[in-house]
Amino acid sequence: MNGINGHHANGGDLNGCGDIITQNQQKGCWTIGLINSKHRYLTAETFGFKINANGASLKKKQIWTLEPENSNSGDSLIYLRSHLDKYLAVDSFGNITCESEEKEPGSKFQISVAEDGSGRWAFRNVVRGYFLGATSDKLTCTAKVPGDAEFWHIHLAARPQMNLRSVGRKRFAHLSENLDEIHVDANIPWGEDTLFTLEFRQDEGGKYAIHTCNNKYLSLGGKLVETCNKDCLFTAEYHSGQLALRDRCGAYLSPIGSKAVLKTRSNTVTKDELFSLEDSLPQASFVAALNSKFVSVKQGVDVTANQDEISDHETFQLEFDWSTKRWYIRTMQDKYWTLETGGGIQAAGDKRSSNALFDLVWQNDGSVAFRANNGRYVMTKRSGHLYATADAIDDNCKYFFYLVNRPILVLKCEQGFVGYKSASSPKLECNKATYETIQVERGEKGIVYFKGQNNKYWHVDSEGVTADSDTPEGFYLELREPTRLCIKTSNGNYLTAGKNGCFRLGDSSIENATQWEY
Repeated sequence: MNGINGHHANGGDLNGCGDIITQNQQKGCWTIGLINSKHRYLTAETFGFKINANGASLKKKQIWTLEPENSNSGDSLIYLRSHLDKYLAVDSFGNITCESEEKEPGSKFQISVAEDGSGRWAFRNVVRGYFLGATSDKLTCTAKVPGDAEFWHIHLAARPQMNLRSVGRKRFAHLSENLDEIHVDANIPWGEDTLFTLEFRQDEGGKYAIHTCNNKYLSLGGKLVETCNKDCLFTAEYHSGQLALRDRCGAYLSPIGSKAVLKTRSNTVTKDELFSLEDSLPQASFVAALNSKFVSVKQGVDVTANQDEISDHETFQLEFDWSTKRWYIRTMQDKYWTLETGGGIQAAGDKRSSNALFDLVWQNDGSVAFRANNGRYVMTKRSGHLYATADAIDDNCKYFFYLVNRPILVLKCEQGFVGYKSASSPKLECNKATYETIQVERGEKGIVYFKGQNNKYWHVDSEGVTADSDTPEGFYLELREPTRLCIKTSNGNYLTAGKNGCFRLGDSSIENATQWEY
């Protein structure tokens, strides 16, 4: 699943600055915002196919899908498609239009990157030979050579948390065992240490920082540091559908040496310097309410609640089936939980089948129950073995859920990201163009605590949410879709988003709960 944006298998919608996704989105498509020299976004208005560069932040109308031409010329020839599925084009008179659902000769552009190290891009119309520019209210395509008005910063509009895959090594990046470097040698992205947040820093000239799950930043020499400095900032370049990240000295990130340490070295781009950003699927651990043990496949094919701590054997990837709205539960060994004859649950399925599908039924106490394909609920036997033999949910059927591969959380709703009201305020709002990265700490029985980057815990009341408390307050996470979850307090009330960006406590009804993109 290559390409920078996350993929909804159902051709889902676009929320706020979310990911536009179609079922068959081709490899190498990126969802982006384009920011001109006046710090305004290229915008496709909803009516009259009007386009301008007046957008103040990255919302639905400012999202563009960058589609590579299906050629292997390496020329970075692309098309730009608006949120209305129309292609940006230049007609024979030099007018800029965005009305056609078909790719035309006038809609093909070639990307070039500014020589000044700013990381800005210019788009040369292939037919006319002129560059796409923006004045106050008008788009132009009249410059033979790009000037300030023709250079654009690129704001990647993917879900910012992702897995990073090296094109050259065909391996995924992960945190090193010493927690001080990033190594690019994982066969599959398993567990929290393969999750990275790509932070867009508009105030730093539209550059990007790589934020790790242990709350550090990658610097160009390969070491992880506590705070983001100029050595941690990279410009994003597009190379035939893949991403290259360039440091302030003009060198590119790549995996170096036998340990595949991620740092900058080469001033040219080969396959070693190219990456794809891939959607990080939810990975979870489950604690049986009956015996407080983690569900595990350590002992082989039997799925058994018998472990005291989380390792790869107690971590499971949840894969959503859009047609049935049920889940496949996959082990690190690429086996699926499967309902066997007699009701036993085994991690024996090599491929997906109807007996490998489970309903997640969320309970008022924050736990979850699994309904198997026989219509019965999974329960924990005294031996710890799991069997789908219960007709109703009791304590034996309850499991506490931890979202293992989100030690740092980014939340988004239709209004925008969850972030601070202002630089000096601990109050959180949910209509921000930039996001706050939230630290997640595990408690007992499925409880998690949220902490701001100021090291203060979230406090919630009817007025709103603030990150200003020294004592943690407990929350439950409920997975609703591959990219969406609900957040519930330990009292059973859900966190909701208001139209004006108000982020506060709602009621206990799931119908009124906000499903947060994470």
